[in-house]
Amino acid sequence: MKIAGFTFIKNAIKFDYPIIESINSILPICDEFVIAVGKSDDDTLKLIEGIKSDKIRIIHTVWDESKREGGVVLAAETDKAFAAISEDTDWAIYIQGDEVIHEKYLDTIYENMVRYKDDLKVDGLLFKYLHFFGSYDYVGRSSQWYKHEIRVVRYDKSVYSYRDAQGFRKGDNEKLVVKPIDAYVYHYGWVKDPRTMKSKQLNAIKYYRDDEWIDKNIAKGDEFDYSNIDCLLPFDGTHPQVMTERIKARNWKFDHDISRNKIRLKERFKGFMKKYLGWNLDYQNYILS
Repeated sequence: MKIAGFTFIKNAIKFDYPIIESINSILPICDEFVIAVGKSDDDTLKLIEGIKSDKIRIIHTVWDESKREGGVVLAAETDKAFAAISEDTDWAIYIQGDEVIHEKYLDTIYENMVRYKDDLKVDGLLFKYLHFFGSYDYVGRSSQWYKHEIRVVRYDKSVYSYRDAQGFRKGDNEKLVVKPIDAYVYHYGWVKDPRTMKSKQLNAIKYYRDDEWIDKNIAKGDEFDYSNIDCLLPFDGTHPQVMTERIKARNWKFDHDISRNKIRLKERFKGFMKKYLGWNLDYQNYILS
């Protein structure tokens, strides 16, 4: 069985992406790792070239800055990396530049790849998510945070990244048939120094909205306001080992009073429907098998 990892990145240093930790977190179960490195304003390329592994294969890309609606440029970059995977690959594991897999889940991921390798009805594996916010000590609780995403796909040239690279589809807009597995993705995209977070927010939103919308809707200021959040829970688990040094280097403070958490009426209704009627009202970009 051959496993390929793949991802894309641009301006990793400028916007403080934990891309090295992301790659290293899944590298042990990969036979190769393809990363599409976009032309950057910093030394991202040197950063990636510094990874000491012969599994790494870099492709050089230029982002289409004209694609400013719906984050489609992110899907385009994902597709470039996926297209460069070796054709004898069985499974491809995808990870974004702000996502990390805890080492305790690697065996589970690998075992499920083996289990479903010859079951061609299964297109991929579905992961759970922990979304950290403000610091490494809190995770999001409300439904504004997506709970699951496909992060392993069977290698098939008809598979492509969907919308803004949060999921996958195949052929003529077909949802993938997936098996849920007991493994989490640790998402650190909302954990940065407030000034860096503000800069990253302004950069990211330009791939979704035009300048006029940004000017009207994004708060001014040099720092991101982490206080504007509805509901967080303390994180009492352990972080992936590859994150140890990054967490030690944290240079800002963030505290959240959980007694002030607010669960909106919509959240309560969705929770009631799922708990008592078994109806999941969350959007699903996949078909559970």
